[in-house]
Amino acid sequence: QALEAVRHCTSCGVLHRDIKPKNILLDLATGQLKLINLGCGTFLQDTAYTQFAGEPSQGDAHGHLMAQPGCSARASPSCCQAWDEFFSQLTGGFWFLSPECQGLIRRCLSMQPLDRLSLEELFSHPWMQ
Repeated sequence: QALEAVRHCTSCGVLHRDIKPKNILLDLATGQLKLINLGCGTFLQDTAYTQFAGEPSQGDAHGHLMAQPGCSARASPSCCQAWDEFFSQLTGGFWFLSPECQGLIRRCLSMQPLDRLSLEELFSHPWMQ
């Protein structure tokens, strides 16, 4: 459902830019997920985003949705020591995740934009099936 919410945003020309657990609401009665807080959002563009939006990470890479075991969403990592620490934890700290899930997370959080999975690639990834 989180990916579907992102797909809806992008189909409307919007980039959320702050997807994390506290920006996701889940109605326990219906099981419906809502993506909230578009305060850091912007319109989609074909060129690089050069303006920062939101609060910088205080070294807590675990706050990002992709760091939540079993969760998935496209993330756009920033260049900081926290990401280096997070990647090292992927090899040792997330041993309980399947190799497919670890690979999916690594691809989504790649520092190289061309190596990251697109939204459609996420939907078709074997781990998501």
